[in-house]
Amino acid sequence: MDETASAEGRGRRVFIDKQSPQVYSAMVQTAEAVRATAAEAGLDRQLVELVNLRVSQINGCAFCLNLHTKAALRAGETAQRLGVLAAWRDTEVFTPRERAALALAEATTSPADAAAQEAAYGVARQALTDDEVSAVIWVAIAINAFNRVSIMSKHPVRPVPAPRQTPSA
Repeated sequence: MDETASAEGRGRRVFIDKQSPQVYSAMVQTAEAVRATAAEAGLDRQLVELVNLRVSQINGCAFCLNLHTKAALRAGETAQRLGVLAAWRDTEVFTPRERAALALAEATTSPADAAAQEAAYGVARQALTDDEVSAVIWVAIAINAFNRVSIMSKHPVRPVPAPRQTPSA
């Protein structure tokens, strides 16, 4: 390879999911197992998507935020709750169970704060079953991994054209 081609190649990101498809396939299989575990534990799709979105917000993963916002809306989540998710502690729109799951997901994503982690875990133990605690942690672990893939690959988020508005009379 000549110097020019090598320099050009260094400037673009490698989509690691495409570059190493066998590893990505294993991640997808893990995510499917996590999704099944969450369903078996009684976590509905809306709560799983709230966890996916909150973790993706913390990690700043635009690709996963875009993907999981659509999934949350398909699962029946409301625009209001999605709009205030980043400030979930300051609202009354989330149930105690959802709050416990969100706090546990945050503690899983940012484990360096041991006191916050212990507090979140304590609240989760009060509001969630053992199966639910395990499932929430696995959902957070899985989306953290996918966030890293998309962030490091710089997966693009392309604009979607707005629906055509018809003038009102």
